[in-house]
Amino acid sequence: FGFSGTSMKRKLDHGPDGRPFPSGKKHFLCCSPSGLVQATPTTFGDLRLANGHSAQRRRVTSGPPPSGLQDWLHTFQMWSGPERLLALDELIDRCETNQVKHMMQVIEPQFQRDFISLLPKELALYVLTFLAPRDLLQAAQTCRYWRILAEDNLLWREKCREEGISECVSSRRRPSGAAVSAWKSTYIRQHRIETNWRKGDTREPMVLKGHDDHVITCLQFSGDLIVSGSDDNTLKVWSAITGKCLRTLTGHTGGVWCSQMAATTVISGSTDRTLRVWDAESGECVHTLYGHTSTVRCMHLNGNRVVSGSRDTTLRLWDVSTGRCEHVLTGHVAAVRCVQYDGRRVVSGGYDYMVKVWDPETEVCLHTLQGHTNRVYSLQFDGAFVVSGSLDTSIKVWDAETGGCVHTLTGHQSLTSGMELRDNILVSGNADSTVRVWDIRTGQCLHTLQGPNKHQSAVTCLQFCRGLVLSSSDDGTVKLWDLRTGAWLRDVVALQSRGSGGVVWRIRASDTRLVCAAGSRNGTEETKLLVLDFDLDEKKKETD
Repeated sequence: FGFSGTSMKRKLDHGPDGRPFPSGKKHFLCCSPSGLVQATPTTFGDLRLANGHSAQRRRVTSGPPPSGLQDWLHTFQMWSGPERLLALDELIDRCETNQVKHMMQVIEPQFQRDFISLLPKELALYVLTFLAPRDLLQAAQTCRYWRILAEDNLLWREKCREEGISECVSSRRRPSGAAVSAWKSTYIRQHRIETNWRKGDTREPMVLKGHDDHVITCLQFSGDLIVSGSDDNTLKVWSAITGKCLRTLTGHTGGVWCSQMAATTVISGSTDRTLRVWDAESGECVHTLYGHTSTVRCMHLNGNRVVSGSRDTTLRLWDVSTGRCEHVLTGHVAAVRCVQYDGRRVVSGGYDYMVKVWDPETEVCLHTLQGHTNRVYSLQFDGAFVVSGSLDTSIKVWDAETGGCVHTLTGHQSLTSGMELRDNILVSGNADSTVRVWDIRTGQCLHTLQGPNKHQSAVTCLQFCRGLVLSSSDDGTVKLWDLRTGAWLRDVVALQSRGSGGVVWRIRASDTRLVCAAGSRNGTEETKLLVLDFDLDEKKKETD
């Protein structure tokens, strides 16, 4: 980390000559700290003010001053500024090399004053807020006082806020007796984790084998617990730390097709037409929810209520704590394939080509969003906009309040099976093997994630956050992309049977871990979970 090329800006009320700027106007003075970091250690912290002036410099003491010097200096002081400059030019022209060198040695330190040490601490900290984090790390090496300032906890909290880091690293993760601020440790740790993601610095993934040769149909990840659901009628709870299967949740009499998880509560939906509520820590089935008359195909949990959608064309709103069905929503004329619930409105998509917006409390359909010409497979809903993906290759953006179609996003060539929406950025995965990044406010496609390193088969799952996009595919890989540029960064996972039957069905990621559900449909790859940990420092890597 270095200062080179970095500048910081300070708002000043006065110009460099001490005169105030015109009333009502403030100018920016750019001060480049690049000149403050030298190849040899500086002694800025030793500079002090004496009677309002800088410390006295060391003078030449080779002998008595020449006669007439005081008269010459008096005359020099009487001249105007331009006259003094002219006199100095003439003087330099008449100097020998060693005399010019002496001038440089005298003058140069005058431009290396430690202005930070001369400011009140509060103002000095304010100035340092304009430095980039990497430059703060370099500034801490300048002198003891700068190090004290650059370690300020509130200063690093602001840097974390600028980077979207809202939680401070726990004290147990910091070395005992460490003087480093908690927020600085948090920032450095987050930077290390992101570097590990981008460059692949991690230990070999843990392999969690289970579900025999069945398909893993759904995957959840919360805290240190992983829950996988399969068409073998079971769910399994795993430790993300040890990789051990903690318990197997049995009770369904048909394949598990969907699940949701919050803390240690798991809800599953099955072809046996029921939902089950589980305690992941004990393995107990807390409630079995009866009511649907066909396969429970989708669900969405919000708080202690979950909405389920079924092939029986209905949706049901359940209270997870009591197991009671509170409302039934009818109106679709074919299977309900996807659902979203924000706690106030329910949005559903079905095989009848329709998207519906519901008030679940009154069981009234507020809007039927018509426009797709084939089955609706995927939905996103942020309270203001509904985004629907269909087998007709299009993605539509709807106004949730009016029901109007705002944009039709075209470009994909097949089924959009998965999407994720954050603010105005939508990322979609398609069976055409591509991932696209959209701005739903403008309807513009920002990037198509393809090229020589693109997926070779249908995209099965995706996730994005903090400037990175993860996508999995039927081709047996998980790829990492840069959200801002659309560039492929690397293959995070590549199965040995990739391209010959290996499939990554599902992925779930936190800031520090990636969980992949993988297998094959032709026996070339055994069914398993892969867990990758990116929260590794150099010491941990060396001990692996």
